[in-house]
Amino acid sequence: MSATRHIYIGTDGGATTSKVGGVWSDGTAVSTRLLQRSTGSEHGPEATVRSWVESVSEYLAQNGLEWDAVQGVGLAIPGPYERFGVLGRSPNLPLSFAGFDLYSAYSSALAARAGRSIPLSFGNDGNMGGVAEAHHVRGNGGGTVVLLAPGSGLGCAYVGRDGLPLDGDTLAGMEAGHMPAPLHELKIGPYPCGCGRTWGCVEVYTTLSGLPHLLGEMLPRYPDHELAQSSKPIRERAFALRGLAQRGDPLATEIFDFQARALGFHVANLAMAFDPQFVVVGGGLMDPEATTAAFRERYLRIVYETALPYLWPAQQKTIRVLPATLGDLSQAIGAALVALYQSRA
Repeated sequence: MSATRHIYIGTDGGATTSKVGGVWSDGTAVSTRLLQRSTGSEHGPEATVRSWVESVSEYLAQNGLEWDAVQGVGLAIPGPYERFGVLGRSPNLPLSFAGFDLYSAYSSALAARAGRSIPLSFGNDGNMGGVAEAHHVRGNGGGTVVLLAPGSGLGCAYVGRDGLPLDGDTLAGMEAGHMPAPLHELKIGPYPCGCGRTWGCVEVYTTLSGLPHLLGEMLPRYPDHELAQSSKPIRERAFALRGLAQRGDPLATEIFDFQARALGFHVANLAMAFDPQFVVVGGGLMDPEATTAAFRERYLRIVYETALPYLWPAQQKTIRVLPATLGDLSQAIGAALVALYQSRA
């Protein structure tokens, strides 16, 4: 079989949905269509691993490929981890997954199905998504990339010139959402974070998790607003903000402008540490099906303009803030790319 037919598979093992994607040996995607199946985590980790192998087989069949073509597999999985390949207690997975050696189980299952050992790469799902977005945004260049993806939490990744993410010694590298925000610049108090820290994690000021806090703080300035008149819990009212912002609602716009400024300060902080050429902003706020072009452009402009005065002069000329483009593809494709890159090491 020619080298051009060699492929690398990525498995994105989400808590509820798992996805499979693949890349050829030159890094191009086998298909822009992911295979998505229920993770079935309620049946336990062994059943989940079996379902991943079955999904890979189905993906190969859909694309006219055989197991002989698979040269490596990457697994993107949310933390925390007890150690490499072994899951810790996750808030989104059953207790049966805690302490389970997912790396060994998946490696063995892949080998049993393929009839040979297949190299397996393992890493944080956010980091894998960063790898895919970095591969896309820099093309044939070699610039380093920071990915920031505000959603329910703040996904963060740093991708070096080798295309690989910064994992750290315990796979907790670039958990940058839990760095403290510059509260004096934001003129706001420390909100509690779901991680337990009370120093004002950036995540709380940039994501869905912090919207109820921000709404509660800003709503008194808008006594006639529809959300001020609502009797729903503050958390439920916060879910309406993104839709309201797309229509130019002043309260919602103020809140997302605040979140963009908070993310801009974080970009400046991370630029001091990593000096990236590209900052890619992902998450639901950059989804063209969920937000308007005007909203996305305003958000990214505020992020950039907030960071700019705090950058070194050379950085001010080179750094670019761009929207993510791969959406649901990113983590499975990123896992496949990590398997490819590590095969070259």
